[in-house]
Amino acid sequence: MDSARDLSQQTQAQQPSTPLQKLSYKLGIGVWRADQQFEGYLFLLPSLIGFVIFVLIPIVVSLALSFHQWDLITPPKYIGTANYIELFTKDPIFGSVLKNTFWYTVLIVPVQIVLGFILAVILNMGLRWAKFYRMLYFMPVVASVVAAAMVFRFLFNQNGVITASIWELKGSLLGQPWIQSSPQLLEWVNSINPPDFLNAPGQGIFPGWALVSVAIFTVWKNVGFTMVIYMAALQAVPDVLYDAAKVDGANRRQLLRFVTIPLVSPTTFFILVIQMLGAFQIFTEPIIMSANTQRQLPAAAASIVTYIYQNAFSFTRMGKAAAISWVLFAIVFAVTILQTVLQRRWVYYETD
Repeated sequence: MDSARDLSQQTQAQQPSTPLQKLSYKLGIGVWRADQQFEGYLFLLPSLIGFVIFVLIPIVVSLALSFHQWDLITPPKYIGTANYIELFTKDPIFGSVLKNTFWYTVLIVPVQIVLGFILAVILNMGLRWAKFYRMLYFMPVVASVVAAAMVFRFLFNQNGVITASIWELKGSLLGQPWIQSSPQLLEWVNSINPPDFLNAPGQGIFPGWALVSVAIFTVWKNVGFTMVIYMAALQAVPDVLYDAAKVDGANRRQLLRFVTIPLVSPTTFFILVIQMLGAFQIFTEPIIMSANTQRQLPAAAASIVTYIYQNAFSFTRMGKAAAISWVLFAIVFAVTILQTVLQRRWVYYETD
């Protein structure tokens, strides 16, 4: 009897008393445990302090700073929405870097997803030395992005291996008799000249070699990460589904189209979101590959984040840099929401 009375009293003590506690209890958030609440907040306190100091306060300050003019020396001067108006009406460079950022997204994200998926499918077939190839493709991911970008800078510069190979190929073709005997071919070979891979701007719909070179390096650097994520998703696909499809007469192409791709679509959505966020925030790759010794970046390779850096630390226009940051936030937020809405049409979960 005493033990039953004690248990009843303990249960009553755990019942919610205030309206907020009752609401949380009804919503299924959990049983009210007043004796554990203080310890829980203590465990959360270090992360909460770090979040407030290094994330929340800088976000609020940057929003306020976007409405000011500040050169890091004189006190900030409130100018209202002048920074935002200047970006969209008086700053042609902003439009250029915004277009470059979208080009980076278009060139990097689809190629990286497709290549990573193809590599994952091939390595998931049980090939010999599969673990070795997986390590080989993943090695660029763990390599230093600065060191790897410097290597690609030497490859793509005007005295690099790629440019020298193009000149060597041109000289070899000019020495061929069948080239010499055709005026049209001879004229075409003579017109072959290696572009300035790290500085050449775009023409028409072509984004330019400076931007393409950075995109090539970024895909090479990160495709191994996409491959590993896809391999984990492929190994989670139940074999019984493949067996059932084979019984129905499905071939390899149909298995890939109707079984594999739909079942890894949640992984594709995850990779698509994080890679688009990374492409919109690309910074280190163009800075290391294309900038000169004075850290001046050619307009053909500049991204919106490099433009934020230049305005903040080269031009000392902190207010304008903060305004560009919030424009970038609005774009990324809108794209993420759009992806979340559209994923209902092509992403298939196990519960569907």
